[in-house]
Amino acid sequence: MRLPILGSILLLGALAGCGAAPAAPVTAALGEPLLVAAASDLQNAFTEIAALYRQQTGKTITLTFGSSGQLTQQIENGAPYDLFAAADEAYVKSLEAKGLTIPETTQLYARGRIVLAVNRKSGLSLTDIRQLSDASVAAVAIANPDHAPYGRAAMQALQAAGVWDAVKPKVVYGDNVSQALQFVQTGNAPAGIVALSIAGVPEIGYTLIDAGLHEPLNQRLTVLKRSARAADARAFIALVNGAQGRPLMQKFGFTLPGEN
Repeated sequence: MRLPILGSILLLGALAGCGAAPAAPVTAALGEPLLVAAASDLQNAFTEIAALYRQQTGKTITLTFGSSGQLTQQIENGAPYDLFAAADEAYVKSLEAKGLTIPETTQLYARGRIVLAVNRKSGLSLTDIRQLSDASVAAVAIANPDHAPYGRAAMQALQAAGVWDAVKPKVVYGDNVSQALQFVQTGNAPAGIVALSIAGVPEIGYTLIDAGLHEPLNQRLTVLKRSARAADARAFIALVNGAQGRPLMQKFGFTLPGEN
């Protein structure tokens, strides 16, 4: 089942067109924002970190949120991003293999978690993903597992719990995990599996899902080779993984490098 696509979210500016990229980095005009492509689970955390970055440096950031797979495809097609933060390290590694990153800038910055989310007005009382197979649950929202790591983790968890075959016919696929959350928020799907980092909204209640039911959501970020703002991108990475950024990432439920 598929509902209409809402598209990626743009914050703090407008993204330039995504035409073919030159082989060498382009020259940045004075005052141009740092262009950051980030997985949708980072919407809350990166919005706060970007505000802190601007406060400290006086420089602006354009944040473009979407599924990691779709952002990877945009980068391969020449989108003019400076930095890419994926929800699955495999996407960063694939870009590195194609020579599109600055390898020494690549860092692990988080491990994500998924939750069972339920619309508070649905009348459902769900605390276990196996309950999603019940006839009382009309639809289940997850991100598209073909290009969204959190959707793949949701599918893996349902498979490990032995209910994927029963749940699959009523799955509503969001283009990314933020859209899957929107489906639950609006009641288009009474329940879903979404990222812990964006689940703290008034319309839903949620239960943490056992991380052992899916492959680890190891998240990496990297500076892209075509960037004309590589120094600014490196500074943003240092902020994310530094003493000020780490508490903001923890605030939204991420496990950080060096933590169990």
